[in-house]
Amino acid sequence: MGTARLEAFSDGVLAIIITIMVLELRAPHETTVAALAVLLPVFLSYMLSFIYIGIYWNNHHHMLHVTGRVNGGILWANLHLLFWLSLVPFTTAWMGENHFASAPTAAYGVTLLMAAIAYWILQRAILRSEGRDSVLARAIGPDLKGKLSPLFYLVAIPAAFVHPAISDALYVAVALIWLIPDRRIERAINAHRGAPARSTAA
Repeated sequence: MGTARLEAFSDGVLAIIITIMVLELRAPHETTVAALAVLLPVFLSYMLSFIYIGIYWNNHHHMLHVTGRVNGGILWANLHLLFWLSLVPFTTAWMGENHFASAPTAAYGVTLLMAAIAYWILQRAILRSEGRDSVLARAIGPDLKGKLSPLFYLVAIPAAFVHPAISDALYVAVALIWLIPDRRIERAINAHRGAPARSTAA
């Protein structure tokens, strides 16, 4: 089957995840700036998670754009990814409401790590279906970002019990790495069509 239903379902789930997260930003009963400042950790955790969900949505869209068809393995791999992403609102709220305490910060890292592994599994499932010479295979290449991110999470999880700020810095670093425009798939599509690839300069 084609990818349309899979992409539509995934987009819907990701939209719900973001909606659930923003509902945790409850307005204070007081009208002072101090009352608003209390919500800063919750807002910061929400902002970080919003960026992460946005990154997954962006990459998921690009990956499916060069996927010709899906099978049962791909469907289940996609559900596996959505399962871990669906836990992001819980760990986000736990971390924010407890001012980035050690255990919630570590749990947040575990969720990010499992989501990264799930995305890798989905990517492998698609590559098995599409073949080694597919556009996606050429686009991914060595995939340095994909290999580096789980390593950051593996360091950040135990580091949360030394000082949560170390873990927070690593989570932000991974987000920044993925925020840098990645046009590998676009270049691969252009090369496949015989068109000149666009510059990667920002």
